[in-house]
Amino acid sequence: MNSRDLIILNLEEIRRRSIMLWEALPAQYYFWKPDPEAMTAIEMVRHVLEADYGWTKIITGEDMSNYQTPWEGRPFESIADELVFAQPYRQLFLEAIQQFSSDDLLNKQIIHPGNNLLKPLGQYLLRIGYHESVHAGQFTAYLRAMNVDRPMIWD
Repeated sequence: MNSRDLIILNLEEIRRRSIMLWEALPAQYYFWKPDPEAMTAIEMVRHVLEADYGWTKIITGEDMSNYQTPWEGRPFESIADELVFAQPYRQLFLEAIQQFSSDDLLNKQIIHPGNNLLKPLGQYLLRIGYHESVHAGQFTAYLRAMNVDRPMIWD
């Protein structure tokens, strides 16, 4: 297995576990948040799913100056609805990664628009996985605070 395939496998495994957590959220807790400054549970799910759209633009070198997300103005309905809507964007993200060579992963430089830091593509992709993993941990803490049973994600 090459580096690119390992990165994709890692991203898929992270997402699989995130979905297990998200699907454990009862509908009555969609808009729960631990404090007034925090995201609601369903906002956090959307934040992670929506990020795939932006990541794709960043790693393919698209202009982010007029960035607008397809989620703009979209009402929150359910976790299932969020997952269905996000699936085509996830697929485009994974397909974009599939196009990169091992040389690209080492030598292509990515500038993240949020902080203007330059990173090699491979490192950047691993940080994308870390971003979702952090939110998975945060979501687990939300479930605990709600007193909702947390699924076993360590299979």
